[in-house]
Amino acid sequence: MRYLTAALYKFVDLPEHATWREPLRTLCGSQGVKGTLLLAREGINGTIAGPEAGVRAVLAWLRSDARLADLQHKESWADTPPFHRLKVRLKREIVTLGVPGLDPTRTVGTYVKPADWNALIEQPDVLLIDTRNDYEVKIGTFEGAVNPGIRSFTELPAWLAQQPALQGPNKPRVAMFCTGGIRCEKSTALLKMQGFEEVYHLEGGILKYLEEVPPGSSRWRGECFVFDERVSVGHGLAPGASELCRSCRWPLTEEDRQSPLFEQGVSCPHCHDQRDAAARERLAERQRQVLLARERGAQHIGSTAPQAAQSQTVSRSGSATP
Repeated sequence: MRYLTAALYKFVDLPEHATWREPLRTLCGSQGVKGTLLLAREGINGTIAGPEAGVRAVLAWLRSDARLADLQHKESWADTPPFHRLKVRLKREIVTLGVPGLDPTRTVGTYVKPADWNALIEQPDVLLIDTRNDYEVKIGTFEGAVNPGIRSFTELPAWLAQQPALQGPNKPRVAMFCTGGIRCEKSTALLKMQGFEEVYHLEGGILKYLEEVPPGSSRWRGECFVFDERVSVGHGLAPGASELCRSCRWPLTEEDRQSPLFEQGVSCPHCHDQRDAAARERLAERQRQVLLARERGAQHIGSTAPQAAQSQTVSRSGSATP
């Protein structure tokens, strides 16, 4: 059995969004669909996965509402379940930026299709900004992109306000990108609200670029972090080589896994110093249970991991989306 993953979002006025929660939970449950869906007054965001018929049934249910009739989604396939649970959550924002009065349905940057993205970012007067979190950027980004070094999307406005190149009366041309496009909807809307005239963002995000642009023409370097059990993807949305630390859920490179501070399921170079002996023993026991379950051919989800890099951005930036 193969599993279809669908990443979706749309900014649209949904005053009755709270009433959607239970019908969506019931429908997803009956169709074997898991993942995360976020509902807010400003719209819907999420990534779901399951049997193809089940995922398409959920998408059809959403599109049966006239306001979501044109809901776009990005899809990929996996041989193992990308998610182990279903979460349908009510939020104030479907991607949290925390800027009062910001409305991407009214003003947003200019969309640039993947096929035209290279031509834009190769221009020397364009400032290219990666709006994702630092742990995402470190495993892959566009050549020449600026990394704000933020831990969560809510830190981006403060970072933008501190950049000399973005201050003053002569506003530069700015291009922004993120995993699936949703964070750029808000970040470009923010710059437009602040008086920037030429603001662009990658339509469909990194995932659409990797899907459509061949490796030989690509300006992408590395892998793209995704918020499910695939961890990362490359060109053609093929699964990448990154793994998650099961202790802190930081994406690990091969270099990270070769570190003496890495112990499968217990610690990695990013969290080793944050775990005392008692915590490491608990995590080691959990890892032993995971291995025993695997030997029996069962799936062991395990207890909830400590707060970590991935959980800090549950609002997707990717793409529940991403």
